[in-house]
Amino acid sequence: MDIKNKPIGVFDSGIGGLTVAGEIMELLPRENIVYFGDTARVPYGPKSPEVVTQFAFEGLRFLLSQDVKLIVIACNTISATCLDQLCASSPVPVIGVIEPGARAAVTATENQVVGVIGTERTIKSSAYEKAIYSLNKEINIHSKACPLFVPLVEEGWLDNEATLYTANTYLKPLKKRGIDTLVLACTHYPLLKLVLRQVMGESVRLVDSALETAKEVQRILIDKNLKRQDNSPAQYQYFVSDNPEKFIQVGEGFLKRPINPISVIDPQN
Repeated sequence: MDIKNKPIGVFDSGIGGLTVAGEIMELLPRENIVYFGDTARVPYGPKSPEVVTQFAFEGLRFLLSQDVKLIVIACNTISATCLDQLCASSPVPVIGVIEPGARAAVTATENQVVGVIGTERTIKSSAYEKAIYSLNKEINIHSKACPLFVPLVEEGWLDNEATLYTANTYLKPLKKRGIDTLVLACTHYPLLKLVLRQVMGESVRLVDSALETAKEVQRILIDKNLKRQDNSPAQYQYFVSDNPEKFIQVGEGFLKRPINPISVIDPQN
């Protein structure tokens, strides 16, 4: 197969990476996509760097076995933990979500006070602070781990009282800091935008890296002359490691398109 017509691989710990895949579908509607969500082992956020790295390489190997031309690590926890190692080990380009998200945050803030919410592993890594400071050292950054958000999204609880209470509890300290921009440093979190806007108010900009990451994918495909040339409709394949029914239920509600075909695989094999 001509390398240009090979699919883009998208890897996430679960369903959150669909926020990135959805933006790629909109921006690059002719590109084929192979998506893998490691739903059996989500969330990655509380796990050690060694375990996250092990899972990340298993996901990488699986997507490479699908003969992809580029891999998007649509998981902030992996991007913060071992992206450089993945890039060094892959024969195809690998991109993460942190650098695009940081650029968007620096552009969005007006009062130079930015909040960052993510998994425990992402927040502990200080990856967003480093990325933002590399672009603008004058920005004040306030970070907060929100470990319950990922299980709520995976459960499909995107807008109910439990989710609202959890968001209020997590975000109250950031509101007091006077942030004007909130970085959603986990690709699951954009699925909670309704609740997050309700808690933070309309004046606070919500930055998710999905669109910026899709733009980065577009740039790489153009730079490396990898854009798909085939005019036939794009094909999307989905793989999960557990519970495809829940993935379909929540994912189709978000993507507004069918998730089919979907297969269950064991990434350790």
